Amino acid sequence: MVSYNPVYVLDFLPQIIAALPLTLWIMLLTVGGGSLLGLVLTWAELSGDKSLSAIARGYIFILRCTPPIVLLFMVFYGLPEFLNWWLGLNVNGWPRGVFVILAMTLLFAASISQVFKSAYTGVPKGQLEAGLSIGLTDFQAFRRIILPQAFRLALPNMTTAILNLLKDTALAYTIGLADVMGTANLLLGRSLGNYSLEIYTAAALIYWGLALMLSIGSQFLEQYLDTAKR
Repeated sequence: MVSYNPVYVLDFLPQIIAALPLTLWIMLLTVGGGSLLGLVLTWAELSGDKSLSAIARGYIFILRCTPPIVLLFMVFYGLPEFLNWWLGLNVNGWPRGVFVILAMTLLFAASISQVFKSAYTGVPKGQLEAGLSIGLTDFQAFRRIILPQAFRLALPNMTTAILNLLKDTALAYTIGLADVMGTANLLLGRSLGNYSLEIYTAAALIYWGLALMLSIGSQFLEQYLDTAKR
């Protein structure tokens, strides 16, 4: 019978929390880079250029159909070989976090681009035309009229996409990165497989806390935007 002692959860929790900054940095850089790439994909898909649209749709389809762990292994093991073959560049000494950020950025961009697309197309086109009719430039009309409404529409789905990213980045331990999940596995190894439930409970508490803060922050932002709109 497996024993479970909650006291050990509190013992392991500070050690796992010490790895939280690395997880947060990976999340922050991935969301930033993935959102920029997602905007480019959204623009290409909606540009009206058949070639750009086909490339964007192909990228989105392939990446959304690729399991995160498969993409992570392809980037971690395949990219160094490709760069060495193509440019003679040795990147095997790069930090493991770089490969995690690159893989998760490629993956996040594909999903967030569809969020951006649905939000943009959800704003009535008549509002853009109305802005142009009163003398605004295309950029001014987009920034002042389209963007605030599109962001409000996209916010719930953006929150979901970031929550999914949080779960996907937990796979970074598979390539030896000592983030939250990686540290939990290191502790499990040091304890020779003992206290596995306590260790994973401590890790789960951290992920639950991050998800809860993200959800609460998103709800407050939605309420603020609704109030500002009224």
